[in-house]
Amino acid sequence: MAKLPVSEEHIITQFGPHKNYSPKEGYEGRDEPDQLVKTHCCFCGMQCGIQLSVKENKVVGFEPWMEFPFNEGRLCPKGVQRYLQNNHPDRLLGPLKRVEGQGFVPTSWDDAMSKTVKEIQRIQKTYGNDAFAMLSGVSLTNEKSYLVGKFARVALKTKNLDYNGRLCMVSAGAGNKKAFGLDRGSNNYSDLEYAEVIIVAGANVSETFPTLTHWIWKARDRGAKLIVIDPRIIPLARTADLHLDVRPGTDSALYGAMLKYLADHDMLDHDFIDNHTSGFQETLDAVKDNTLEWAEEITGIKKEKIQQAAELWGRASTSFLLHARGVEHHSKGVDNVLGCINLVLATGRIGKPYCGYATITGQGNGQGGREHGHKCDQLPGNRDIENPEHRKYISDVWGIDEKDLPGKGLSAYEIIEAIHRGEIKGLLSICFNPLVSLPNSNYVREALEKLEYYVCIDFFLNETARHADIVMAGSLQEEEEGTTTSAEGRVIRIRQAVTPPGDARTDTSIILELAKRLGVRTKFAFESSEEIFNELRVASKGGTADYNGITYKKIEDNMGVFWPCPTEDHPGTPRLWEDRKFKTPDGRAHFNPAPYKLPGEVTCVDFPVILTTGRVVSQYLSGTQTRRIGKLVDQYPEPLVEIHPNLAKQLGIKQRELIRVSTRRGEGIFPANIVETIREDTVFIPYHWSGKKSANQLTPGTLDPISKIPEFKVCACHLEPLGEIAPPSKESTAYASV
Repeated sequence: MAKLPVSEEHIITQFGPHKNYSPKEGYEGRDEPDQLVKTHCCFCGMQCGIQLSVKENKVVGFEPWMEFPFNEGRLCPKGVQRYLQNNHPDRLLGPLKRVEGQGFVPTSWDDAMSKTVKEIQRIQKTYGNDAFAMLSGVSLTNEKSYLVGKFARVALKTKNLDYNGRLCMVSAGAGNKKAFGLDRGSNNYSDLEYAEVIIVAGANVSETFPTLTHWIWKARDRGAKLIVIDPRIIPLARTADLHLDVRPGTDSALYGAMLKYLADHDMLDHDFIDNHTSGFQETLDAVKDNTLEWAEEITGIKKEKIQQAAELWGRASTSFLLHARGVEHHSKGVDNVLGCINLVLATGRIGKPYCGYATITGQGNGQGGREHGHKCDQLPGNRDIENPEHRKYISDVWGIDEKDLPGKGLSAYEIIEAIHRGEIKGLLSICFNPLVSLPNSNYVREALEKLEYYVCIDFFLNETARHADIVMAGSLQEEEEGTTTSAEGRVIRIRQAVTPPGDARTDTSIILELAKRLGVRTKFAFESSEEIFNELRVASKGGTADYNGITYKKIEDNMGVFWPCPTEDHPGTPRLWEDRKFKTPDGRAHFNPAPYKLPGEVTCVDFPVILTTGRVVSQYLSGTQTRRIGKLVDQYPEPLVEIHPNLAKQLGIKQRELIRVSTRRGEGIFPANIVETIREDTVFIPYHWSGKKSANQLTPGTLDPISKIPEFKVCACHLEPLGEIAPPSKESTAYASV
């Protein structure tokens, strides 16, 4: 049973999180490093270029990489501090095993491997192959993402593999495939500079993708109009020409009303619609009743502002629309994405210079990680695991019989539900912290406790790993060679700067050893990451995410190559659709009807306030890394409840008063942060913390029926002031997850 072997406090004392700071005088060797290694930040999808300073196999600092074309040396607070996870006191230095009453104690690699393989074989012999599942992360390189997908299908022989990109980009991916037949942002970000109008929807760019802000400011310097759509006045909205404070869960109503306005006032590109798209009339029919007055009532946005937004967008010559999780984290996230795409297609501003559409990738390799096979429904090259031709091609590449290739499995949250039903008995995870990342975390914890065997590969003992039977000490990004793919679709090189410390191993070597012990050694006879990448190239050939023409040398010579890149003499594709040939069966871009639907959970008398969640500038995802870096913790020490002054007054809530936030799933207690930058009917809590400070104690497990993404952005809650003022934030120990 995967329960905690000792108290949580005991585990935290031994394995953290603990805050790590650099010495005031800097690490020894910082000013005279042995080498500067050009690589990329390990955090968000911007994948900013950075140079790591290395001294005696330790990362001791960093230097800006001015020549890298996206960020040109700029870094956000996380990027500046990212090197501090290397040589961190919490770093796992070897494999661990769970011992009841003692906690986690060192063990040998042979013991860790032998026990894991024995348990995999026992569970699968008893319950069937699909009773053992795998969860993966998209902070992994392309090579490791590809390797995980192959490992799960060929070595574990299970269909139940999914990844934490299920919590990030899958609604965008599904929408892109429906509309364009290909899942990638249509432009590189330099196209932003000459856009006349920019819409940023559900993307807190200044805090979550700070280096992208530079390209928006360049456009603003040239006179671009900026429209920000968000229930909060996020930093980017403070200087926007227009801020649309949409009620959470009503995005598609807004986009539908804007589309109707464009059509009613003939702000359409008829030539593009007639000759290069399909489905326009059906899409227009779906929003025929979406008047400005109706949209105002649904969205809470004044009709005059909706009209102004539509006119700005409709009359522009060049434009760019970007969106992120605020649009996608919904039970109708795919519809929201399609609503955005419909606005782009209706005006024909795509596939041309300075005209584009982009889905902002949240995780480090959120783009590449969703292309090469560790999704439950996907094979390398963004192929469909249920398509017979796709299955045959990949089976031939892998040297297996197509009938032995598992079919479509369960998505991440569905795996948790299957554990509760007793259908899944064992789990292997790598670089995924579902106890913090998934919704309804108490339900997730109960699932972990029902597992017969759980093994985790990671470099820190995260909150989920505390439930493991075996923990295998894996590698940081800078400890292996590889590639990632940025949010622009640019494939870039991750260079090994140091080797794993102590008895830790690279993630790749761990997976290869498990494959060998599971009896498929010949299928995993890789000697290097480059060999894995070269097989990935072949596996992706002819797919919509075609990397076949990309080599390590080509990436290094060009500081990245944009896919698709089908041949080695192909230059790559920074801007898609310039030939007006889309990857859909009919070669046209597809409009898709996106009628307004209610969110999965609505407010009521018992739960009258909308709760929405998101990120803050100094933290990243589940906080496994950033809650261990002292300066990042100090910048935002604890999760706060952002609440509008009028709602706070109505409920008698004072600044920093502790509030009990209750939903249908649980409750948490958080200090109030009274701000004028949020809707009066909505509160906001960031989600990077765990335990009693977890926002995901509260969120529902409602999934989009197409993308299976959870609805993190809309939750009905009740607020109760407790009459106690919280201690100063600097005294908070929330980072330690208790």
